[in-house]
Amino acid sequence: MKTFEHSDNYYFDLIRHNIKKYRQASHMTQQELADKAGLSMNFIAKIESQKLQRGFTIVSLGRIADALKIDIRKLFDEIP
Repeated sequence: MKTFEHSDNYYFDLIRHNIKKYRQASHMTQQELADKAGLSMNFIAKIESQKLQRGFTIVSLGRIADALKIDIRKLFDEIP
């Protein structure tokens, strides 16, 4: 049986943290990010607040990264 270094929640928390970090660094509100990504503000708020578990796709992450003008890989940056 293969073992993994991190739990599933680790990756979701990592992405959540980085979305919020890059959004705030861009001086964007959740609504502005949602508008630029073509997503709802409620969806962005749920991602950042941990109310959305396993409910985001690679497509939504791509839209968010594009709206933030970052490479999607930055959403997987380790938390210092």
